[in-house]
Amino acid sequence: MKVYEAYELAIKTGMSKDPRPESEVRRVLDEARREYDSADEGERELFDRERLWNPYHDCRFSYGAEEAREAEAESMMWGIDIGTGEVLLADRLREKGRRIDAIVAHHPLGSSRVLFPQVMDMQADMYHSEGVPINVSEAIMRPRTDEALRNIMGVNHNQAVDAARLLGIPLFNVHSAADNMVQDYLTRLFESRGPRTLGDIVDILMAEPEYREAAKSNARPKIMVGSKGSRCGRVMCKMTGGTSGPKEMYEALCRAGVGTVVGMHFPESHYDAAREAHVNLVVSGHMPSDSLGINLICDVWERNGIDVVPCSGLIRCSRN
Repeated sequence: MKVYEAYELAIKTGMSKDPRPESEVRRVLDEARREYDSADEGERELFDRERLWNPYHDCRFSYGAEEAREAEAESMMWGIDIGTGEVLLADRLREKGRRIDAIVAHHPLGSSRVLFPQVMDMQADMYHSEGVPINVSEAIMRPRTDEALRNIMGVNHNQAVDAARLLGIPLFNVHSAADNMVQDYLTRLFESRGPRTLGDIVDILMAEPEYREAAKSNARPKIMVGSKGSRCGRVMCKMTGGTSGPKEMYEALCRAGVGTVVGMHFPESHYDAAREAHVNLVVSGHMPSDSLGINLICDVWERNGIDVVPCSGLIRCSRN
């Protein structure tokens, strides 16, 4: 398998677990196609053609795509956050004889960093699937999405990309596609186990190897709103959709019958909002949750003969 084929496989694996209806994912791709077909020659030259097959703005091949179409994928270094230091680390490992065919980031960088808040649109469908009317969900999400887009404007998004370019190492990232995997995995896990209390939720998480490994460095799942004996009611996982949603969503979720939200992390303002809405919050942990989603894609790669060198917070656990 070529490096670019491995990238495509990662995105398509994540698409298969997208929390939205398949028709909604198809609509996103169809809209990109219509925009491209109607563009003049000058605009087509600047058009992000990955949008024609990849529905996630926060997943992009940032450097070396053409070379990656010809390069064999045997061993790739994957980290949660990739900066100039990790690019230099990959180059140093190469100098020491370790094969690194490409660097893979989880969190967006390069062109995927600039527009990644646009994937927050999928959160409206996620809340709608829990019973929030879609018009309410979209109206609550819109100001938060706009805020996230404004906050990203001053970021030096190509810093690590430029380092990879200077050292000649292909670089891409897989964000929402991997987050979809952990969203699906934990949602099905909680549905099958049927936790009664928040303590049960923590116990279910702690049975997974990523969370057990994280606990060794004192990063355990934590109950942030509610208590160990609090009954959880209907549980919603919030693991994908770019970044944290709006605090105003908890009142809408409560009205829809959601009792507990399990997320990787929450902003400080969410805790008071959740308490006021009587919705429990459980923080699963950022690094182990990201690692779980990434590992499910790494397992697919592993079955195709690709080795992954974990770095920068990735807890590699194979389920093969």
